[in-house]
Amino acid sequence: MPQQPPPLIVFDDDPESLSPMTDLRASFEVRTGALTTLERIEHALGRDAAAVWTSDGLAGLASERLDVAVNELPAGDALLLVSARCALPPEAIGELKVGEALREAGGGELVAAHLARADAERFLKAGGKAGALPRGLKSVEQKERCMLRHPCDVIRLRDAAIAMDLALFADEEQVEGLGPGVAILGDHHVAVDPTAEICPLVTLDAQGGPIVIGPDAVVRPGAVICGPAYIGAGSTIVDRAHIKANTAIGPVCKIGGEVGGTIFQGFSNKAHDGHLGDSWVGEWVNFGAGTTNSNLLNTYGEVMMQSSAKAKRVRTGMTFLGAVVGDHAKFAIGTRLMTGAVIGTGAMVAVSGFAPATVEAFAWWTDAGEKRYRMEKFLIAMEAMMGRRDMDATGRYVERVKGLGDRAG
Repeated sequence: MPQQPPPLIVFDDDPESLSPMTDLRASFEVRTGALTTLERIEHALGRDAAAVWTSDGLAGLASERLDVAVNELPAGDALLLVSARCALPPEAIGELKVGEALREAGGGELVAAHLARADAERFLKAGGKAGALPRGLKSVEQKERCMLRHPCDVIRLRDAAIAMDLALFADEEQVEGLGPGVAILGDHHVAVDPTAEICPLVTLDAQGGPIVIGPDAVVRPGAVICGPAYIGAGSTIVDRAHIKANTAIGPVCKIGGEVGGTIFQGFSNKAHDGHLGDSWVGEWVNFGAGTTNSNLLNTYGEVMMQSSAKAKRVRTGMTFLGAVVGDHAKFAIGTRLMTGAVIGTGAMVAVSGFAPATVEAFAWWTDAGEKRYRMEKFLIAMEAMMGRRDMDATGRYVERVKGLGDRAG
């Protein structure tokens, strides 16, 4: 009888390092391609996670959103632990034996470990810190980069993550005869859910990669979608939008203008003209008409990024890097975002010049300078936007938001 694989535990060892992406979700819930990291790990290993593990501050939110045990270990003499920051899970994870760990070359980041139950429990309760790993653990080196260490890494690993995700749809039936004037270009796979609506004069350009359009999505007349690309369930691509390669749009978004190389977590609006490139966008974000970002310096040099006022500026080693935008951020019409900008959770930006490269959480930026977004006003706006999608914030969600506001000062 074949031996059963060990229960899979996806653990969140350092969510703070990925803020603002992880202010309102655990690292394994972050959409790092067409899928979240948790979904990709499960597909790569061929089984569902038996449990996930995260900080106490995020555990309640994760338990509301996920159909999996949170911070509770399943039965089993040994457990397979995989880091929630592993955006590109390698095959070597499934080959680990008890007492072995997979580490990323260069920085030695822990990718995964196959541990005896007592060792796994001790490690997880210590917050997934390397010092809590058992002595004598044998290390196996992972040569290719697979871990998120900084928010910019979601763009660094984006193309490979999207390619891995879209390959899962390769067996779905190739679409034919979508309607009058709909053009399909190229030889890559195009998968359109039967409930999706593709309007006349849409171009699906699969010359550069596959295109997947999910349930109840709508692509309006004149839109052009270039693969590889993913349009999530219930999202709308507005008239004459240009969706460029390596874009992944989560559920219930409304997207227009020119968008390329950008990941939307979900439930966000960029319905108007304006460029957004090589960026990551959280939930409940609204881009005012004409909002545009820079994803390339005039010098063609390396982009720097600073994730918060207290963080160090990081040399990203990247030439193309746009913005990382936290949940509930709002932008006035005509906003201009700097190359490598980071916009904190709940920020409001309404400046006539370039927005600051780093905008703190719950900052209210105008030409008069920076103020704090009053929490009572913020919550009214938050509830109004979520209500437009027939959704309500849970008590835990509101408390988490208030806690983030208190930390912001």
